[in-house]
Amino acid sequence: MQNKSYNPSQRMGEIQSPIIPIIANMINETPGTISLGQGVVYFTPPQSALDRASQVDSQHSYHLYSAVEGLDELRERISNKLKNENNIHLEQHQQKIVVTAGANMAFMNAMMAITDPDDEIILLRPYYFNHEMAINMVSCKAVIVETDNNYQPILDNIASAITEKTRAIVTVSPNNPSGAVYPESILKQINKLCREKWIYHISDEAYEYFTYNGTKHYSVASSPDSSEHTISLYSLSKAYGFASWRIGYMIIPEHLSLSVKKVQDTNLICPARITQEAAIAALEEGQNYTLSHLKQINAVRDELYAALQNIKTICTTANTMGAFYFLVKLNTSLTGMQIVKRLIKEHKIAVIPGETFGMNDGCYVRIAYGALDKKTSSMGIQRLIAGLTDIIRE
Repeated sequence: MQNKSYNPSQRMGEIQSPIIPIIANMINETPGTISLGQGVVYFTPPQSALDRASQVDSQHSYHLYSAVEGLDELRERISNKLKNENNIHLEQHQQKIVVTAGANMAFMNAMMAITDPDDEIILLRPYYFNHEMAINMVSCKAVIVETDNNYQPILDNIASAITEKTRAIVTVSPNNPSGAVYPESILKQINKLCREKWIYHISDEAYEYFTYNGTKHYSVASSPDSSEHTISLYSLSKAYGFASWRIGYMIIPEHLSLSVKKVQDTNLICPARITQEAAIAALEEGQNYTLSHLKQINAVRDELYAALQNIKTICTTANTMGAFYFLVKLNTSLTGMQIVKRLIKEHKIAVIPGETFGMNDGCYVRIAYGALDKKTSSMGIQRLIAGLTDIIRE
């Protein structure tokens, strides 16, 4: 009898494994490890959001399917937020808001709506790993374009990468994993290039509130003549401590509305009602809720950057001004994953290897500092510096 076995698809076999659960398992095997790995914040949702969620009761309408694109009240709150905070005035009959289960789902919605197999999507290195994974899952190709030494886009590199198969250019600003904030001028140029080439500009703005030292975030959908080709992605996960609540949203051109609804209705039917209720209350709080916590995050950022500068003979750190990440290049022949394993096992401190973000030319690690509160920041930074020094100088 012929031996046979059940196997996953070849396509899925070629997609990188999700790094966050892998690192989480390593942390669980080493109790007491402080994580500078996963991108989460130290603060919890606003009390008003918790209160509104707790008011959901046995009323029948709370427990039925809601609209595929999200509750009307929530989308109205989002529309007001976009107008007041992002200078985005949605054009009637030209742009739509779709509430999603986080920005990752919004990106997958976009991929399903705009691509066919073998199409190409341009990502900037370093890229957000879930974007690259999603592109491969829809049988498309991620075309990786280099940035400069400070992880800023180079327009000529992007323009040269465009082919007849290109469907979109993706920008992530403030950036995960580098922390770079792209200036208004370069984002406008990229958006203009997309319009001229009849391709989409996907703008991931999940970290829109997390900028420091006077650095400003710019939303490309506020640019004139951008409504027909710009897809903007947002998330409450970081801004309001909503990581497990899974609420994000996307702004899409009207002509993509039916396609996105098809995808969302198939994958999700609708975002969870209870988290949408909480999101309404969070958006009533507005950006001031997040900004009230930035002083603490910025203090940790400054402490971490100063500590990394003290070991600059063994590492190079761009002084980026956004999100809550540093992407550090280490002067070693070891791989990022080898460094990560030893940091966890020997020094009880966790980071993410740069290979995950496409950084294969040298050894890189991403350090996330958003989850560190006053009690753990100094200890976590001390362990990191001691661990890197011990491993690389031995």
